[in-house]
Amino acid sequence: FPEDLQKLTSNLRTIDLSNNKIELLPPLIGKFSFLKSLVLNNNKLTALPEELCKLKKLETLHLNGNHLRQLPAAFGQLAALKTLSLSGNQLRTVPAQLCALRHLDVVDLSRNQIQNVPDTVGELQAIELNLNQNQISQISVQISHCPRLKVLRLEENCLELSMLPQSILSDSQISLLAVEGNLFEIKKLRELEGYDKYMERFTATKKKFA
Repeated sequence: FPEDLQKLTSNLRTIDLSNNKIELLPPLIGKFSFLKSLVLNNNKLTALPEELCKLKKLETLHLNGNHLRQLPAAFGQLAALKTLSLSGNQLRTVPAQLCALRHLDVVDLSRNQIQNVPDTVGELQAIELNLNQNQISQISVQISHCPRLKVLRLEENCLELSMLPQSILSDSQISLLAVEGNLFEIKKLRELEGYDKYMERFTATKKKFA
């Protein structure tokens, strides 16, 4: 991480240091108080400093293609965060800290090592959640309680049809559910209770964007 950047702590709105070999994000990152976008894709980060969580104006954080296993405890303090991309890391669960982020719109956790989606997910405020290409075999029924979730991507996981909560179809806001590449045939989805309700939401959304 270029130490020279500290001279610009009060000016910088965007930092993009993708495709370097950065192993460590220094604590001084917390001093970039006006930073709105931080992009560190394809580096060698294994952890993030707690100081990152001081960036109260940060709206976009892209950390794809690193070696992250967890997020800092205070991650929920990134109050302005709207877009979070952590694709291609080593996360094993959906981090509970994400539920504290009230303005979060898009979360990409694809290509990690997530095996189950815990109950805490019900408090997630995101509109779009991408969990493609993980190892998910279990999903909490609480996911259908996400107040704003419209797009749920679960492609190429390890889901049996019986492990997919039917309430996602019958009782949620989700209007696009992508589940190709799991352990069941897509046409079997039609047999689940609530499928008709889901298709009503799906069709209404398609019309809106047509």
